[in-house]
Amino acid sequence: MIERIRKVESKAALAAAVAATLTAGCAPSGQEGEAAEAAESFVKVVNVEVSTIELSDFTTYIRLTGEVEALNDVTVSAEESGAIERFYVEKGERLRLGQPIAKIRDNVLAAQVREAEAAAKLAAERYERQRRLWEDEGIGSEIAYLETKYQAELQAARLETLEARLERTVIAAPVRGIFDERLVEVGEMVAPGTPVARVVDIDRVKVVGGVPERYATAVTVGDPARISLEVFGGEEFQGVIEFVGSTVDPRNRTFPIEIVIDNPERLLKPRMVATVEIANDRLQEVVVIPQTAVLRTEDGYQALVVAREGGEGNGELFARARRLELGASYNNLVVVKTGLSLGDRLIVVGQQIVEPGDRVRIVNAAELAADGS
Repeated sequence: MIERIRKVESKAALAAAVAATLTAGCAPSGQEGEAAEAAESFVKVVNVEVSTIELSDFTTYIRLTGEVEALNDVTVSAEESGAIERFYVEKGERLRLGQPIAKIRDNVLAAQVREAEAAAKLAAERYERQRRLWEDEGIGSEIAYLETKYQAELQAARLETLEARLERTVIAAPVRGIFDERLVEVGEMVAPGTPVARVVDIDRVKVVGGVPERYATAVTVGDPARISLEVFGGEEFQGVIEFVGSTVDPRNRTFPIEIVIDNPERLLKPRMVATVEIANDRLQEVVVIPQTAVLRTEDGYQALVVAREGGEGNGELFARARRLELGASYNNLVVVKTGLSLGDRLIVVGQQIVEPGDRVRIVNAAELAADGS
């Protein structure tokens, strides 16, 4: 708010009026009338623009800064030991769930699988022969029968384990997304747990931020949120709050939230900085005015309105002060609890150079038409 300052023009007008009075006192009687007429016509009229007060809905927002993150950002690791034999895809390619990314050399495991297949087959044949002898002809012992049975099961389990290990030499995408980074090269040795590739899914992203603790009751899962990024010229993206933290960070007295946004065109990238707005207070049918129309005084706040005096339709227009009680504010707008009424013509341009009681002239066309001037 800007403190009101009486303009130099007012002093100049006063000096001119005094000079005119002195001149009239020294002039012949014929010139006194002319001087008086001139002084009467010298009245300051300030051009102003006004806005007619109406009721409207008003929403305040919690505004915070967040950072874009991929909804799925996965480091894919090897599950078997060996040298990287090849990569099936190039960086930047889009991957399906389960699509092969790389291959670990499997010659040793493949040989072990072939050996296990033969051992399992032999054990199964021995078991089947012993079963027939024991169950059908009563030949042999139960111990011999059980030994061949357990041996067949053991060899089958060993084969299953080796086949699973052989399958794991193909490193596949655990999620759908973009093959964003290769972390090893062909020929490099890896062990279980060695990072091999990074897969990022940005078809949906999340914006992570911290909400001041005073808004703890205003933010809940499922609430909508608006997200804008400076790089896109303020274009807004719509998201939904899908996570609200249960604890407050003692360092900055905020609690974390995550907002999920559909990103089909992949415009939003991880690590981008975003502005988040979450609806807080929703007020209906209230008086809302620009903050620039509010003037600070020693006693509080006031605004200037235009009032016609001296007859409907042909009276003069004057600036009149109204003391204000203000409410919530957001984005250069403020709610007026008391002080203005429906239909009041609020001065929104020129209020800094007008004093209460000054004559004014409305210059914005729409309000002139409504006034009939």
